[in-house]
Amino acid sequence: MSRLEDKVAVVTGAGSGIGEAIAMRFGAEGAKVAVVDLNEENAIAVASRINNSGGTAKAYVCNVTDFSEVSETFSAVEEDFGALTTLVNNAGIAHIGKVHEVNSEDLDRIYSVNIKGAYNCLNAAVKKFLANGGGAIVNMVSIAATIGIPDRFAYSMSKGAVFSMTKSVAVDYLKDNIRCNSISPARVHTPFVDGYLKKTYPGQEQEMFEKLSATQPIGRMGKPEEIGSLALFLASDESAFITGSDYLIDGGFNTLKV
Repeated sequence: MSRLEDKVAVVTGAGSGIGEAIAMRFGAEGAKVAVVDLNEENAIAVASRINNSGGTAKAYVCNVTDFSEVSETFSAVEEDFGALTTLVNNAGIAHIGKVHEVNSEDLDRIYSVNIKGAYNCLNAAVKKFLANGGGAIVNMVSIAATIGIPDRFAYSMSKGAVFSMTKSVAVDYLKDNIRCNSISPARVHTPFVDGYLKKTYPGQEQEMFEKLSATQPIGRMGKPEEIGSLALFLASDESAFITGSDYLIDGGFNTLKV
């Protein structure tokens, strides 16, 4: 299959979890994939898996909070693969806590990665797209952006910002052949979830995993590969008439909204 043939895609946070699944799927569908991650070992491993499966990929170590570093990385991608066509803005970090429990350092850290990092990548990508005749952006948001999730003040705030960025970029570049959409997952079973359970509930990991899974109406967590399939659609020409939209992929969580 080659639904992304001739596409050059940057996927941030592609060293594990959802980003890894997206990068793998893009590689399988014909895209040249820039596997961007802060963890060099993870990025190299994912890029190697894509290449060993018949795709084309290269690892790039990049701190998305650094404007200059992001710009340089995107330019390096074009030097290696040609004109950039696709951005998946996936890099992000989580935080647990109510507003009175969030200190200034926590907020700065969430802002620098989830908001400023997303902006840095959007800024770099849109500049390339304007020169290249267009492109497609997929921002990773969360149901926490639009639904009240307990103990997620800072994280929800940051994802709400990316939700708004998606709308703004979409409307600003309608005439430039630049599309911008977002994906809002509920809980997805990633290495982060396993690490969180091991650290927070030692000896009770399976019990708590089942409890968290049951909070979704469909009765389980999402799979990274399922997010990858949706990202593939939004990055492909099949979604050419779609921009400024947020796609829930939440196991029916949205049905609980009043």
